[in-house]
Amino acid sequence: MANYQKRLCELLNYIDAHLDQALTTEQLSQLTYLSRFHFHRQFAAVFGVNVGSYIKTLRFKQAAYLLAYRQQVSITEIGLQLAYETSEAFSRAFKQFGQQTPSEFRLNPNWDLLKQQEDWLNHIRRISMQNQAVEFQVDVVKFPKISLAVLEHKGSPALLGNTIRRFIEWRKENATPPSVSRTFNLLYNDQDSTPEEYQYGVAVEYDKPIGDNPSGVLAKQIPAGLCAVIRHQGSDVGLTDAVNYLYRHWLAASEYELRDFPLFFERVSFYPDIPESEHITDIYLPLEAK
Repeated sequence: MANYQKRLCELLNYIDAHLDQALTTEQLSQLTYLSRFHFHRQFAAVFGVNVGSYIKTLRFKQAAYLLAYRQQVSITEIGLQLAYETSEAFSRAFKQFGQQTPSEFRLNPNWDLLKQQEDWLNHIRRISMQNQAVEFQVDVVKFPKISLAVLEHKGSPALLGNTIRRFIEWRKENATPPSVSRTFNLLYNDQDSTPEEYQYGVAVEYDKPIGDNPSGVLAKQIPAGLCAVIRHQGSDVGLTDAVNYLYRHWLAASEYELRDFPLFFERVSFYPDIPESEHITDIYLPLEAK
């Protein structure tokens, strides 16, 4: 890969981590050691998009996540976190992408429009990943039995956000914040399943009794046993490649076979609380000896 392409790919992580700052052409071109006269064309040549549109869409996504999942953060604070000088400027920019004001989105998120913007951003991330060689470090560990509180999502992946919002509220009511209790996802199948078959569990480590509750949270367990694990840092876009590597390559060459329990993730650190490029997910594939 040409050096300038590599620097542009690295620039995506810089932008992601500095959305709270004004990002100028002068600054970004200097970071990539490219002439400001050619920076925009070179960015567009590699990623197929305008850098300004990319930054605005990233800010929209982060704002949407904060509005949907961080109810304690005020709309004014969110705008300031994303380098908007006034609440009015933030509201105008958000509505341009989401067709809702921040207040309207917080009350009733339009998940379909958010997914469209996320898909656009993910396409750019995939281009970046294609230009970078990735080596997966796989370890085999003895995973202990863990009791969970699980809220299962069934149906369209596009509506998963509603389930996550309900689960966050349950966690608040039951004093299980991420700083105290570990967070997991259970992947019963993948997003290529038909919407009516898609099933996904959002879970937290929880060892107390769980009775009937309006949220639909259930008591479950991750059983003790061997697991292959890959630590992934960055956007969830990269999770697919890591999972496919485990199934297609690592498992065939290993001395193990699959155990009767689904693939699961542990969310070690969280977007949007940290930049997406710093988000950490441990991927676990349950195993048993052949």
